Amino acid sequence: MRLSLPRPALFENLGSYQVGWLRSDISAGLAIAAVGLPSAIAYPAIATLPPETGLYASITPLVAYALFGPSRQLIVGPDAATMTILAAALAAVFATPGITTDRVTAAALLALAVGVLCLIARAVRLGVLATFLSRPILTGFFAGISLSILIGQIKRFTGVAIESEGLVTPVLELARKAGSIHLPSLALGVGCFAMLQVAPALRSPIPGPVMVVVLSVALSFLFDFEGRGIAVVGSIPEGLPSMTLPEMGDLPLDELLVGAAAIFLVSFGSGVIAARSFGALGGYRVDPNRELTGFGAANIAAGFFGAFPVTASDSRTAVNFAVGGRSQVASVIAAAALMAVLLFLGDILRILPIPALGAILAATALSLIDLGALKQIWRVSRMEFVFALIAMWGPIGLGVLNGVVIAIAATLVYLLRQSMYPRDALLGRVPGRDGFYKLHREPEARPVQGFGACMIQGSLLFYNTDYIQTRLTAIADGLPANTRWLVIDASAIPQIDSTATAMLEEVHGELKERGIALGLAELHTDARAMLDRAGVIDKIGRAMIFEGMEDALLAFETGNLGAAA
Repeated sequence: MRLSLPRPALFENLGSYQVGWLRSDISAGLAIAAVGLPSAIAYPAIATLPPETGLYASITPLVAYALFGPSRQLIVGPDAATMTILAAALAAVFATPGITTDRVTAAALLALAVGVLCLIARAVRLGVLATFLSRPILTGFFAGISLSILIGQIKRFTGVAIESEGLVTPVLELARKAGSIHLPSLALGVGCFAMLQVAPALRSPIPGPVMVVVLSVALSFLFDFEGRGIAVVGSIPEGLPSMTLPEMGDLPLDELLVGAAAIFLVSFGSGVIAARSFGALGGYRVDPNRELTGFGAANIAAGFFGAFPVTASDSRTAVNFAVGGRSQVASVIAAAALMAVLLFLGDILRILPIPALGAILAATALSLIDLGALKQIWRVSRMEFVFALIAMWGPIGLGVLNGVVIAIAATLVYLLRQSMYPRDALLGRVPGRDGFYKLHREPEARPVQGFGACMIQGSLLFYNTDYIQTRLTAIADGLPANTRWLVIDASAIPQIDSTATAMLEEVHGELKERGIALGLAELHTDARAMLDRAGVIDKIGRAMIFEGMEDALLAFETGNLGAAA
């Protein structure tokens, strides 16, 4: 493994840059900044971080990805699901008593750790991790995350502090404390939430979150919301973030690493799914290994400039596509616009009402629940739907970090189950046609008298050998009494391990006692080598190993085993 500094990709992209794209990139950059500003201020609240960290996370990572990221149009930034996992990671870190280091430093360290994990994964070409969490698992997991975010907005909507965790108990606690609800805050939050739902339906040219921020700030200024007991954002530090290396202090290293690993896995998995989705729209292929470089650079930049972990942003990338951004110059323009906000609009944002931020977060959480995808999963595969529900239950029932573990475990169980029970089929011939056909799929196919043929579709490994042996025994039991051969079509068996070789030897012995010879056809090179080293081929007989099923049938019909491989 060799770690090296990634080579800037921006200069390669600029080599083909056309001057005519600049106008589109400027428009897209300003639109990205406008759409990203509300979430940049709102998302840090999920992890109990100050709003300026969201602005920092929307500036330097944009520039870093523009420099090193491979995609011309993908936009990185704060993400609601990533923030929820970050909140759980910070909760685990600060569960240790006596810690004096602040949460902002811990979040920056987590961003650095995620960035380093991305670069390590890039060095050893682990981009395949992007596909480790399947779409059904991620769909369910994000639905669970969204419900957690929704519950977390109770205080911002009502002003009532909720101490319970889970899905139902916080609602019951709110019911017990109904007398403490701050009605003006609730009315403002519900009104802003309604505006966010209505704006897309009316096809408003101004994005809903931008409308909410502008209108709520104006109302806060006119009616002195802070003086009326409605919580506001408060002071935002003026000026740009400075580069600094966050210090570990007394933070527990093990909790930081576990949290960083969870954030890395989920944020990279969801980020690459977003990248591939928009890559399909843009007509270009996405290389997960190269994306690791871009995400790594973005997170390291976030860590050095006092922000938190970031990933691909669906909403900002969608705006970039819609407005017509052509290159990462749009990201640089967006970063510059947000810098201007930090420099000149801090006093205005100070009076932004907290219920408005809660409404933005609640609307974002609802958008994470993809009911259409869940319905499609239900139609396509009931089993995958069950795993999606398991992944959804994890963040709600056991907490977000444990939910990541549940999602990973569900993925492993799903993969294991898929390979534990390989499909098999009896094969036969169709009169007048070459080749062998599955009897259950081809109505005209008929078994060959005295010649049993079957196919196993999957690797033969230690955890499925008992099942496969049972199936082969059942197939042998169902063969006619005059059957002399049983030949396994091994073309769909990519791997065989030592346990499987012993199983095949046992099957050979059982069949021999019945007067049936076992044969194998179309063995893959590695599988054949494994059987050869185990001595199974010698016991079966090299004459019973065939290049193809046609060769096996010819040898059976002629009684000439010279056709064997």
